[in-house]
Amino acid sequence: MAGLILACDFGGTKLSAAVLGAESLDRSDAAWQGHLRRFAPLGASAQTDIEMMVAMGRELLAGERPSHIGISFGGPVDYKSGVVRLSHHVPDWENVPIQQLFAEAFGAPVGVDNDANVAALGEWRFGAGRGVADLLYVTVSTGVGGGWILDGRPYRGASGMAGEIGHTVVDPSGPVCLCGKRGCVERLASGPYMAQDVAEARGLSLEAVTGKLVAEWAAAGEETAVSILERGAKGLGVGLGNAANLLNPSRIVLGGGVTKSGARWWQLVRQAAHETALPEVQFDIVPAQLGDDAPLWGAVALALLEGTVESH
Repeated sequence: MAGLILACDFGGTKLSAAVLGAESLDRSDAAWQGHLRRFAPLGASAQTDIEMMVAMGRELLAGERPSHIGISFGGPVDYKSGVVRLSHHVPDWENVPIQQLFAEAFGAPVGVDNDANVAALGEWRFGAGRGVADLLYVTVSTGVGGGWILDGRPYRGASGMAGEIGHTVVDPSGPVCLCGKRGCVERLASGPYMAQDVAEARGLSLEAVTGKLVAEWAAAGEETAVSILERGAKGLGVGLGNAANLLNPSRIVLGGGVTKSGARWWQLVRQAAHETALPEVQFDIVPAQLGDDAPLWGAVALALLEGTVESH
């Protein structure tokens, strides 16, 4: 099957899109024929995000009609109906029929799932999870989300909500998360929340501190940043160890911007995870290989797995 596959990724703060020729799917050196990444504007909404992504897709396709479209979305998605349930970070995404909207815009079949599930597929098919049947992928960035591959298939749960490791509680007396609970993994380990806690502790404006800056300050030995970053790493590790006890993956793959926080961060995550898990529960924790493009490659893998694209 010839044609271009359009891959789209709606992130919390940025939008990415890429096109890949279907004929190159089985090549070890498969590469994007075109790739765009743009930051959402301040005050972005569902409508502005959709308009930006459609425009990016049309720019990449340059007048061609795609054979298939895969969409990764940074929030809960009803996989079967192709409807976005909501976004925790961008307003007006409640019950948006994104599959239908993109099918109408481009005249092509569309698959859509949440970003963690899609990135899990990408790493499993093209990246750090190759050769592994049971895998947990976790993205640690604007939020914290997870996706499961069990026995070589995505596991989404009864209503598509499996993998929400970011909203599992690891410190019941911890700070309040946006979901209303205390001490969630996301509240402790995500970049924006760590930046918020460092800013408040140091009396700085929230706009002056980012997750990346927290990691840089921690690397330089700034005590508040070290404390907040290490708390997050340990909280994430506890969440991973609990998840490993439940479903026993052989590999956990970590992606997202926070995973670039240095060797000490990785050491603490691995240590807390293995201390939390039972001794008999054996797994490794490795960095993602596909970087920021994991959801895009996963959008391609979603089409492959569901049989909507034939590989060559």
